[in-house]
Amino acid sequence: MRTTSVADEVLRAALELFAAQGYANTSVQQIVEAAGVTKGAMYHYFSSKDDLLFAIYERMLSLQKRRLDEITAKGGSAEAVVRAVCEDVVVTSIDFLREGTIFFRSQHMLTTERQKEVKRRRREYHDAFAELVTRGQAEGSFRDDIPVSVLIANFFSDVHYLPHWYSAEGPEDKTEVAEQLTALFLRGIRRSDD
Repeated sequence: MRTTSVADEVLRAALELFAAQGYANTSVQQIVEAAGVTKGAMYHYFSSKDDLLFAIYERMLSLQKRRLDEITAKGGSAEAVVRAVCEDVVVTSIDFLREGTIFFRSQHMLTTERQKEVKRRRREYHDAFAELVTRGQAEGSFRDDIPVSVLIANFFSDVHYLPHWYSAEGPEDKTEVAEQLTALFLRGIRRSDD
């Protein structure tokens, strides 16, 4: 009995192949053979290889946005919420490290429509994050001498750099890395009374 769906098998196969040989060098035929499905079965769920690349990244985008909404809904001070959100985005980015790496290497090959959709989804997340930082400024917790966009770029540059250095075999696990990067970020944006 099969425990995974055809769509999951196709995505798994695409992820493996994109990681091993690159998006541009992977054919639909290779994907369906690795997934053990027919092209018709794949096309029932995905209209193109472009759809597969988008779906790989979309899972991470959806999870992170859902988690941000859940954390925000719990309430608390802006600093407490920002801490929880930052730690979550680092952990989920590490959980989806391979997916994110493949996507960032290949996103320029997406159709213009898909690129716009990714940009819109990422902007939605960043805008919600910016609202939290702005709330922290209004509460007097976060510095306001640097534009919010620069503060956010500072944090997400660390997140986007994770594939270049993070290893699950390294000395720190994902939770420790999330706590450390978050602590550094919060120290940098916290208002100083000096």
